Amino acid sequence: AEAAAEQLRLYRRDPDGWRGCRSTGEVAVSWRPSSEFAGNLYKGEGILPASPHNVWECIKPVAGGLRTKWDQNVKDFEVIEAISDTVSVCRTTTPSACMRIISPREFVDVVVMKQYEDGTMLSAATNVEHPLCPPQPNFVRGFNYPCGCFCIPVPG
Repeated sequence: AEAAAEQLRLYRRDPDGWRGCRSTGEVAVSWRPSSEFAGNLYKGEGILPASPHNVWECIKPVAGGLRTKWDQNVKDFEVIEAISDTVSVCRTTTPSACMRIISPREFVDVVVMKQYEDGTMLSAATNVEHPLCPPQPNFVRGFNYPCGCFCIPVPG
């Protein structure tokens, strides 16, 4: 979990190579080639007219959190094992897509939540295997490279 958090911190600090691919008035999506796997990294950025605390409440990875209510790509989120107050092993499921051509997925990740001195909040995760969460029938087991969300306070 700490390695995933450090990798996200490095992505954030390195502005090189990001290329815009989509943008609305609210969100800008960029990509760049990954140095870890044969594919691309993607990041979405936007400024929300809300306090950092309220935004964090919507995105933080906790059982019973708000993410399953607003994110149509997250069907369920459960904590398999709480390692500490800030680190846990979690299972996230996604619904089928494209008229059920794409099967539902399940992801098992170790997740860390951090808050920095400047008020920035981070959730970082990466794939892990856990004996209490073997692959489930009717789901394809997905694999997450280091990923996560930053919630960064801005003036005003």
